[in-house]
Amino acid sequence: MSRFLIYGANGYTGRLIATEALRQDLEPVLAGRNAAALEAMGRELGLKWRAFDLSDPGAVQREFDGFPLVLNCAGPFSETAKPVLDACLAARSHYLDITGEIDVFALCHRHHDAAAERGIVVAPGTGFDVVPTDCVAAQLKARLPDATHLVLAFEAGGGPSPGTAKTSVEGLAKGGRARIDGELATVPLAWKSRTFRRDGEARTAMTIPWGDVYTAYISTGIPNIETYMTVPPATIARVRRLRLLRPLLGLAPVQSWLKRRAGARPGPSADRRERSDCRVWGEARNARGDEAKLEIAAPNGYALTATASVGMVRRLLSAGARGGFYTPSQLMGADYVMTLPGVRRIGD
Repeated sequence: MSRFLIYGANGYTGRLIATEALRQDLEPVLAGRNAAALEAMGRELGLKWRAFDLSDPGAVQREFDGFPLVLNCAGPFSETAKPVLDACLAARSHYLDITGEIDVFALCHRHHDAAAERGIVVAPGTGFDVVPTDCVAAQLKARLPDATHLVLAFEAGGGPSPGTAKTSVEGLAKGGRARIDGELATVPLAWKSRTFRRDGEARTAMTIPWGDVYTAYISTGIPNIETYMTVPPATIARVRRLRLLRPLLGLAPVQSWLKRRAGARPGPSADRRERSDCRVWGEARNARGDEAKLEIAAPNGYALTATASVGMVRRLLSAGARGGFYTPSQLMGADYVMTLPGVRRIGD
């Protein structure tokens, strides 16, 4: 069985995933709202397509009927995850997406029982958000089973896609997030800063509301989790100044203006993706102060998203899984990221 549906296929990341799926002899059907873009893409790739929006739940279910799996690539997922997930539950189609949004992970997790009852898998975060970090977290848990604190960090080159940029704008209004004593907590933007070392050179980093503050807790049970992204010191200072503007950042007109500006920038070119890469750091610590650390190198995050997502699609189409909610490491195993092209451990 090789047929599945990609919703948001004509977006930046959706196109990369569709191309990778085709390269691996799968048969994605392209879907989304923009009929003209989908028709042109379908002609280019030799794939079937269908155009529909998500406003009518019954109509969306009918579009999904007969597909064993739907991969949602249409962000921001705060807007699309619920209608696509609801339709997948009604159509009994596995639901996957490439989100990194904490609230979307929580939404999907709340549907665990409904998914289990219907025998479908709900597995959000099948790309760079959060496959490498989730797998690193699970590997560290195996090395230090009684860990009480987990730090995850990444450096991603190449720049964001329009969809990722819009999602980041939404995040500014919500503030930072961390897992503290097992509970999700709202913290200030750029709550903490520190350095990580890449090839002997220091990289400054700040805390960000990365999806692992939700998913890594599900995967590992470690009660204290912080997530960092490397940025220049000037960016940390600039983000901290935004704390004063946080009430304004949530206003609808401000959000619309910022999203228009963010969405106007194209995603990284193929050449830029080829020339950029990622690093992921993980640190676990237990109550005695024992530590376990892990660092991995990976290709550009969008290239990894394409191969990681298609790998998870292939797994579910060929072997399936017991219905319910899964994080990437729960579905594919802690070492899954190490099987992806171009991924390697550093100094291990």
